[in-house]
Amino acid sequence: MSISSRFSVAIHILCLLAINKDKATNTSEHLAGSVNTNPVVIRKVMSMLKGAGLVNVRAGVPGSELAKGLSEITLLDVYKAVNVVAENDLFNSHEHPNPDCIVGRNIQQSLNKQFSTAQKAMEHSLEIVTLAEVVQDILDSDNV
Repeated sequence: MSISSRFSVAIHILCLLAINKDKATNTSEHLAGSVNTNPVVIRKVMSMLKGAGLVNVRAGVPGSELAKGLSEITLLDVYKAVNVVAENDLFNSHEHPNPDCIVGRNIQQSLNKQFSTAQKAMEHSLEIVTLAEVVQDILDSDNV
């Protein structure tokens, strides 16, 4: 299974919470308007982010806020918060290949090595980027 859109929606939400931190507009309805989705989707993602200790959630106005500083939250933190797939999150081998075939007998073992390496590389890449960098990039892009 590939990374779901929950990951980008979660980053969107966190960036909006950071940018609007001094405004009383961080309700699920306002966040849903920015993401262009249903508030129910926002509440589900917010629940995952809350469970990971990344946000504090309050009903109504002013709404939610970040539970940590921007430089303390990495993209890997966000990925882990909203990715609910089992062990090899990014890649999974197909199930029940034919054991009477040389490829069928050995494909999963071979691919698991490669998939594990790719997963670790992706996680390392996410681990070195903080939400502060993403927010700054958004702000810089808006000033262009």
